[in-house]
Order: sequence, then C-alpha cells, then structure tokens
Amino acid sequence: MRFKPEEITSVLRKELEEFESRVDVAEVGTLLEIGDGIARIYGLDKAAAGEMLEFENGVRAQVLNLEEGSIGAIVLGDFTELEEGMIVKRTGALIEVPVGLEMVGRVIDPLGNPIDGKGPVTSETTRPVELIAPGIADRQPVKEPLQTGIKAIDSMTPIGRGQRELIIGDRKTGKTALAIDTIINQKHENVICFYIAIGQKESTVAGVVEQLERAGAMAYTTVIVSSAADPAPLQYIAPYSGCTMAEHLMYEHQRHTLCIYDDLTKQAAAYRQLSLLLRRPPGREAYPGDVFYLHSRLLERAVKLSDDRGGGSLTALPIIETQEGEVSAYIPTNVISITDGQIYLVPDLFNAGVRPAVDVGISVSRVGGAAQVPAMKHKKVAGGLRIALASFRELEAFSQIGTDIDKTTKALLDRGRRMVEILKQGQFVPMNVIDQVIIIYAANNGFLDAVPIARVREYEQKLLEHVQNAHAGFREAFIESKELTEDVENELLKILEGFQETWSA
Repeated sequence: MRFKPEEITSVLRKELEEFESRVDVAEVGTLLEIGDGIARIYGLDKAAAGEMLEFENGVRAQVLNLEEGSIGAIVLGDFTELEEGMIVKRTGALIEVPVGLEMVGRVIDPLGNPIDGKGPVTSETTRPVELIAPGIADRQPVKEPLQTGIKAIDSMTPIGRGQRELIIGDRKTGKTALAIDTIINQKHENVICFYIAIGQKESTVAGVVEQLERAGAMAYTTVIVSSAADPAPLQYIAPYSGCTMAEHLMYEHQRHTLCIYDDLTKQAAAYRQLSLLLRRPPGREAYPGDVFYLHSRLLERAVKLSDDRGGGSLTALPIIETQEGEVSAYIPTNVISITDGQIYLVPDLFNAGVRPAVDVGISVSRVGGAAQVPAMKHKKVAGGLRIALASFRELEAFSQIGTDIDKTTKALLDRGRRMVEILKQGQFVPMNVIDQVIIIYAANNGFLDAVPIARVREYEQKLLEHVQNAHAGFREAFIESKELTEDVENELLKILEGFQETWSA
C-alpha cells in the first residue's frame, strides 16, 4: 500500500504539533553503607532534613542526619533488600501516609499498607506524618467529657475530648486493658479511635484486634501496627502516622478522634537505637538530647479545635511502662511533664484484685471536673470521692498496726472497703456514666453499709438491672439530662429505698 506525499506530510505535521519534550530530571546519590535500618548516602548535597528518598527498588527512606560528606537516612521498609552502590533519588517531599475514612476498620502498618488481608486501602488522599500542632487561636478549652466507661477513671481522673492523659505503670498492670475498654465505650459516643501498637508481639496485637472485633469496635477503629519484629525506623514513625490519620478526620470531617499510643517507652528505645547508629551524641541513659522533643511534638497535636475550625478533637492516651514503679525515671518524667495528668496503675493493687489498679494518690487529671457530666461531679457522687479514698488508705494502714479503733473510724473503714469494691470493674465491660453515678451515689449515701463485702458486686449488678428493667423511663431521662437535680435525686432515693427492701428480703 502506497501513501500520497500530502498524507505523509499531514501525519508528520500532526505528530510534531502533539510532541512534548519530557525530560525527567532527578537528583540522585549512591548508597555507601546499609545496616540496622540506617543508610549512609553520598551525592545528595541538597537533601533536606525529614525529606523522603527512594531507592531504585522502590524502598523509601527518610533523611535524619546532614553531614559534611554524606547523609544519614532511616530506611522505612526492608533494609535487607538494599545493597551498597544502589542509586538513591530525592523526592522533594516529606514522608506522607494515606488518610481518610477508608482507613477506618483496617489494620495497617505505619506507612498505610494493609496487613489484615482485606484487600488494598482505597484512599487516594495523603498527608505528611509530621505537622505543626495547632496554635492557641485554633483551640478552645477542654470541657467536653470523653467517657471511658470505667468507674475509677470517670469519677476521679476524668478525661476530656482534646486532653492528653498518660496511662503509666509497670508491665502487666492492665494499661492496655484500660485503653481497650475506652475504645469499646466509644461505640455510641461518635468517636473514631486509633490504636497504635509500638514494639509489641504480633500475637498480642492480634488478640487486641480480635477483642475489638468481638465488641463491634473495629467498625470505628484503625489499628496501626509496628511490631517488635519490625525495624526501629517503623517503630519510631508509627505514632506520628496514627496522629496524622486522626488529624485528617478532625480537620476535614469535623470528627472527634482518640489516639492510643501503646507504648511510647518502646518508641523512645527505637529512637535511641537510631540515634546511636547515626552517631549522635548520647545523653542521659544513652538517649539523644532531643528525646523530649520526640514526644512533645507528638502530644502537642492533641487538641479541642475552636468552633471556627470545626470543633473537632484529638484526644491522646499515651502509655508508658515503668520499671519497678520508678516514675522518676527519664522517659516517664518527660511524658508526665508534657501531658495533662496521669493514671498510675500499681502492681500491689493489681495483685490484690483491685482492678483497674488505679492509685488515687498519684493519679490526677489537670482538666478535672470540667471534663465531667454534672451528675458525676455532684458533691454527693464523685465530689469528695478522691479525698475519701485517700483518707481510707491512710486509716487502713493505721488500723493494721493493731490498735483499738473507735466506732466512727470503724464505720469509715467499712464504707471505704465497700467503695473500693464498687470501683472494681471487669475487663471489656465499660459502663454508661449514669449507671456509674447511680451505684456511686448509693455507696456514698450508706445504702451499701449493711451489705457484706463479698456481696457488694452482686448488689451492684442487681441494682442496675432493677433500674434498667423497672425504672427504664427514669434512667433514659437521667441519661438525657445528665444532671442530678433535686427532683432526680428524690426519685433516685425512692428507687434505692424500694430496692433495699427487696434486697433485704
């Protein structure tokens, strides 16, 4: 087949008109050294601190050290796939992760890759993992409660939306259990939760996910996993990734979010490892000098946004593990000074069967009653509960000496023991705040004084069942108002007196 000259000319003219010059210019360097998640790279003179790099096989890294002849970067992936001499190129961007409602209900790694076997994450929106915390003008006071469903917390160390409340204690004292209960209690609270597991065994995290699935909590929860088997760079970056995903929902969707960092002790250890390998000068306990900034720039991102910015919130519950109750160690004191209070769990109470094992003497919430519903902070409910329990502990210690005690002191001890029993709570059974108010009010006002200590938990269960079944209308109205007015109190007294007769019988 022969073409006419004019046909050839027209085709050539069209091709020339549509031709675009595409030249891909990238600054590249060479991998000099690789090991333990640290890459030393030559040739990237214009790289910036925090910038993302990409190796020729697709593995990403983040610049941490800028040195005279080379740069030090942390590898965010499998560093065993890298070899000396590989080409590395700058991306000109900060490290980003996928964000959006598509992440909710998934189990992912710190880079946003799914690890739950439910297919790819469909989100196309990304956000830098490191962002500056909102300024004062963008914030409003923390005054809206974030109910944990745990009597000992909601009554004595209340948490508000936008607060940073530290959960601290030795290993195996129930820190994670407390956090998981809080997630489960958000089922009807319209709060999206992010559980960030740092340096834990994969089997432990799988157990947490299974428990959340069983409680129906995975429908509003994202689990970010950087296990003990993952390299230190992923453990270092995991909390920032989770915080970024929560921030996106807070800013773009005006949602209330909750971030649980479990735990920041392991993140600090991972950062120490990276810093030592990068030959940064070690400070106290071999941690680098900026380890305080490691946690402060994360926890400062917790916020209750002003109404002009949408009114969303990001509540942070960091977890810190202590050694032999040493709260004055370096990392614990750092995080205590950053947060707005702490819930201190002690092994002695835990081993004695007081669970959650909250030490009311050291535990504190610097937001306090501002983050409680009016009924809970009423003087006849939780108003004097902390002082009463602290006094009971003192009296209990004194009474163990064996000295004879008077009737008044004995009565105080008896009521204190019943109050301790009331504040005990099983795992994975968070309570509605009004049910908490009812049982604490009953204990404070002498309705349990004649109940044997061994039957206090039974009394609580039967009383709450009685209120839910026989006085459902009163309970619903109380839940709606959340105020212990004089009329509500009189009605509650009648219910308690009526139940007392059937219980005694």
